[in-house]
Amino acid sequence: MNRINQKLQEDKKLLSIYFTAGYPALNDTVKIIQDLEKNGVDMIEIGLPFSDPLADGPTIQASSTQALTNGMTTAILFEQLKDIRKSVRIPLIIMGYFNPVFQYGVEAFCKKCQEIGIDGLILPDLPLDVYQDQYQDIFKKYGLANIFLITPQTSDERILKIDAASDGFIYMVSSASVTGSQDGFGNTQERYFQRIADMQLKNPQIIGFGISDAETFQQATKTSQGAIIGSAFVKHLTNQGVEKIPDFIEGILTVKQ
Repeated sequence: MNRINQKLQEDKKLLSIYFTAGYPALNDTVKIIQDLEKNGVDMIEIGLPFSDPLADGPTIQASSTQALTNGMTTAILFEQLKDIRKSVRIPLIIMGYFNPVFQYGVEAFCKKCQEIGIDGLILPDLPLDVYQDQYQDIFKKYGLANIFLITPQTSDERILKIDAASDGFIYMVSSASVTGSQDGFGNTQERYFQRIADMQLKNPQIIGFGISDAETFQQATKTSQGAIIGSAFVKHLTNQGVEKIPDFIEGILTVKQ
């Protein structure tokens, strides 16, 4: 069973952290992953930097630009991660855009992911029908979950199609905006969270975009199995450095009385 599916069977609310590979420094990638696991993170999304992102807000865009300036490439990321399973057990997902995967070669990319122990991919610009027609068999061959995104604007019909095509979790985008552009959730978003929960999909949902602290983490996980924090963590790395990772995670997981 894929490590993602194993983790989703645990009776707890899951914390997934996104960071950009090769940021703040080119060779920080492995240390960040190891420190996140040591401090109680359940899943990690490793961002493959790309020069023309669709959904990333200014914080993650800036980290991607710096990572590319640092020299990060797909080949370097795979080299950095070649021994990651000697020290890390939690699910690892590569999140990025389809262009670098296509340039590398989809099957070659998926094969390399299997070799180093990557559990899934999140590619927001790979449409469901294209994935099913051209790439689904390759993903399955190499044991990779393809994680799809839904938003408040996604129709019920499409959500059901995504649910049927998924084997892992559904990445539930909290709003129709870019990452890092909001602070907290209003009634509209809470109604959306409840609407999706009421659909009783076969795949659990993990909510991303807009989660930055313990309060928003608890808000997001009332109706879902977990939450993803990206921009707030990248901002913490920018301001505090890799050494202060424990402080950030403790701040998210500490329940205020």
